[in-house]
Amino acid sequence: MVKMGFNDRALTFGTLFSVLCILYSIYRRDPTVDLQERLVRVINGLIQVEDQHITVTPKVVIGYGACVDLFVNAKDLLPYKDEIGFPEHFDNINSIDEFYKSFAYFFQHGAASERFMTNSTLFDTLIKDAEKLPDSRYEIGGNAPVMAIRLFHEGCDVTLASTLTPKHLKSIPSGIKVVGETVTRDDIHLILEYKAQEKWGPYTAPRANRYILHNDQHNPYIRPLEALQEHLTQSSPDLFVVSALQLMDNYGYPVGVRTERLKKIMKQIKSLPRKTKIHFEMASFTEEALIKNLQEYIIPYVDSIGMNEQELANLYSVYKYGNISFVSDSRPRVAVVLDHMRSIFKILRSWSRLTIGTRRLNRIHVHTLAFQAILTTKDSPWKQNDVAAAKASLTAFRHVCDSSQVEAERATVLMDDSFSLSLAGIEGRVWLKPEETPVPCWDEGDTNICVAPGLVCKHATKTAGGGDNISAAALAVQL
Repeated sequence: MVKMGFNDRALTFGTLFSVLCILYSIYRRDPTVDLQERLVRVINGLIQVEDQHITVTPKVVIGYGACVDLFVNAKDLLPYKDEIGFPEHFDNINSIDEFYKSFAYFFQHGAASERFMTNSTLFDTLIKDAEKLPDSRYEIGGNAPVMAIRLFHEGCDVTLASTLTPKHLKSIPSGIKVVGETVTRDDIHLILEYKAQEKWGPYTAPRANRYILHNDQHNPYIRPLEALQEHLTQSSPDLFVVSALQLMDNYGYPVGVRTERLKKIMKQIKSLPRKTKIHFEMASFTEEALIKNLQEYIIPYVDSIGMNEQELANLYSVYKYGNISFVSDSRPRVAVVLDHMRSIFKILRSWSRLTIGTRRLNRIHVHTLAFQAILTTKDSPWKQNDVAAAKASLTAFRHVCDSSQVEAERATVLMDDSFSLSLAGIEGRVWLKPEETPVPCWDEGDTNICVAPGLVCKHATKTAGGGDNISAAALAVQL
């Protein structure tokens, strides 16, 4: 047996004592301090990447349609009643009972929803009731105007195709060119907002979100379509954004009218030169017939698609299994989203080979509460993936918190320190290191993927319009 000398024993004791001190300091450390330090590093890293953007003035045309949003606190308009019964899904809303059941269905999942109310009289009554609430407010709304305003503020030369009354046309910044007829009655969207962990009867919302109800008379027919075509014949935009087609969902069209309107949109897209990028902004689609129309007339002819996690799950379900997914995980894992993005990308690029005149998809942007993910082909004209992902994350916070400043005390980050690349065959793990690589990016074959941690506003001021602002901000820096 080897005997230890005094110096050896002293060294061993000193080492043990040092280890114990480190362990004790870790035990005594305030975890909130570490989280706050990490949050500040994430914010500073994202802003640093955002600042790399080189300002340009691309020409953007965006359609179709517009509305006026009436915001209310969901519980103020729909107080919980025990006789509501069980939550239930409806493609459209015909009665007050269906309204309650449908709201409960999406509220319990914290899922965004947009539904058409077939009963115009009931809808008008709900609008009058909502207007009486002390915290209700009107704002210009609709995918196209919201995206147009964001693109304009990001420095783009914007033309908007919309249908609004003269009163609400004044809400559009004067620097945006508006084409389309004026009307005597605006389409109104009733926005029922709720916060994360808010309770409604026995249900608790897992995240802040909104339920949208509408009874549109103009938007389903894409009324600015012809006026926009006249403009496009004289213009060659850098980007054409197609949005608001979900408002054709579950609407009582005469036979064949909707299909003919979608064919005209397809013809409008095909009339544009190849150098004009085409972006399709997804939304909450529920009618299988409309989804099939989009598969035939719209999706094969676009370069880029933007969507949230619920819309991605729906699109994946439609192409993979042939059915619609009404709700999905409100906080999906990064690996799951990346797998769905890869699958959709591969399927849509394969489908585009089957029809003459189609485009091959080269960009997908998925925005979730916890992160932003952007996939592009390496030979595509889309640039600055990392800047776009950072911009999207920062815009999400700025919009939802209604603040131009990104304040650490009002923010949180839901992402872990690392994430798996895939759950289905691709091995590897990505670590978030805010000081070194604030927005991790990597190549996979002929594609490049960037993922930015999401900055979540702890006390949401706005929920509606978040996705439109996020998508538009990312597009603006990639042109």
